[in-house]
Order: sequence, then C-alpha cells, then structure tokens
Amino acid sequence: MHRWTGATPPMPEERNFFTDGTAYERLMGRWSIPVGEVFFEWFAQPEGLRWLDVGCGNGAFTELIVARCAPAEVQGLDPSEAQIAYARKRLGARLAQFRQGDAQALPFADDAFDAAAMALVINFIPDPAKAIAEMARVVRSGGWVGTYRWDLTGGGSPTEPTTAAMRSMGIAYATAPSTTASRQDSMRALWEQAGLTSIDTRVIRIPITYSNFDDFWESHSVPVGPAGQAIRDMVPSAKEQLRDPLRVRLPADPQGRISYSAHANAVKGQVRRQGWKPAAKARNARN
Repeated sequence: MHRWTGATPPMPEERNFFTDGTAYERLMGRWSIPVGEVFFEWFAQPEGLRWLDVGCGNGAFTELIVARCAPAEVQGLDPSEAQIAYARKRLGARLAQFRQGDAQALPFADDAFDAAAMALVINFIPDPAKAIAEMARVVRSGGWVGTYRWDLTGGGSPTEPTTAAMRSMGIAYATAPSTTASRQDSMRALWEQAGLTSIDTRVIRIPITYSNFDDFWESHSVPVGPAGQAIRDMVPSAKEQLRDPLRVRLPADPQGRISYSAHANAVKGQVRRQGWKPAAKARNARN
C-alpha cells in the first residue's frame, strides 16, 4: 500500500471552495452540462416561467435554463462574487440577472417564482433544510422545486477516483458541511420537511471520459473544490505521491482514454399552499 508522507493541508471549519469560474469549468463544467440536460428533461417544466437558480456558481446551469426552458425571467444567486462576475459574462445567460446572496435567506418576496432549482450545491449549504424551505417560500403555489447532486456517499462524483485515492493514503482535505444531503433518502426527507408534495426522485448516470491521464490530472488538480484546494497546498513531491498511484488505478484504453461513470441523485416536489387548485380545475370551478 502506498503510504502518504506529505504535509497535511490545513482544514479550516469554513472554506469557500468555488471562487474561480474558469477553474470550475476545467474541473466540473464538462460534466455539469450532461447531467443538467437529463435533469431538465425529468424536471419537465413548461416555457415562459419565472426561474430561480440557487447556488448558480459560474452560470453554467443558468445558461441551461435559458437554452432549455425559454423562461420569462431568470434570477441567479450565489455567495461568491467572483463566480457571479464570471456568470455575467456568459453570452447564453444574458437574459438572467445575477446577485450575491445566501441560499438560507433568499432576498426575494414570497411567490416570486414559478420554479426554483439548485444544481450540484446542496451539500455545501450549512443548513440545507433552511435553504429548501426558502426555495419553497419564494415559489408560488403550484410551482416546482428541484435539485440534483453527485452521490458523494455512494461514490458518484466525477472526482471520486481522486478523493478515494486521497482517503486511502490518509491525505486530509476539507469537506463540505452537509455531505449526507447528497443521498437520495436525505433529499426526499428535506423535501417532505419543507412541505413539498408530489415528490419524486431519480438517479442520473453519465459517462466520464478524459482524452488521457494528463487531461484527467490537470482537471482534478485545479485549485477549486475540496480536493483541488488540498492538492494546490501540497509540495511537488507530495503531489507525485498522489499522481503515481492514480495513474496505476486508472488504466487507459488503447487510445489512451480514461473512462468511468458518475451518478447524481435528484429530487423534485410541488409547492401546494392552502386553497391551491391546478389551473384547469380552477377554470372549471369558475365556469
């Protein structure tokens, strides 16, 4: 077994893992798009809605909302000023408005949106239950709230090969405050706790492929996310101690490609306040 002898990186109680939009694109951007596409197909919302993207990051998911949903309005919110700045530069997200803010205290009025979604972020929120309750508050009765996140406890993240190697070697890295929130049963419980109805869950699976090992390593060692920031803090010899066994664990195909799979858990639910009726039934009742 390869034994870790490098320095242990610092592990502060709180750390902003995602402040660099370009680095995030290198690490996760290519995988966030295909998993987001499947989510939208399953979330199945009509055109012309008012959307809220909670934890919008660098705007990749916001861009998908614009492209796939023909929204009337999109608001994106994220705690990182740098990520918001990157999102505002996305040509495909020009319809959207972005602001800095906290998912646990949304700066919007009750019933301000028709749909709210949170992409790949729920486990980074210190109090996920508060964030879901806030999303339900700002979505009108009859609207929908959804999220998806890589199944971290089930080894579903695209970064799992790297983090698994780090764990096996005893390399410490900071973790998000709510890792178990990525589990499917945890998501369902959070949606139930928020009073959402018609709750449904699913697993989204996508293939992960890198052109070669260097492509894999350069993506996973960018200084963004828990593992990437830990790798950034290592001395060069320590990085090699991690890189060499990873190369062995990830054999390439005849073309040199590195391939494996990732999966995310998703949940959706409907806001139903007292007195709400589906639109068709409401019209019939008036006739």
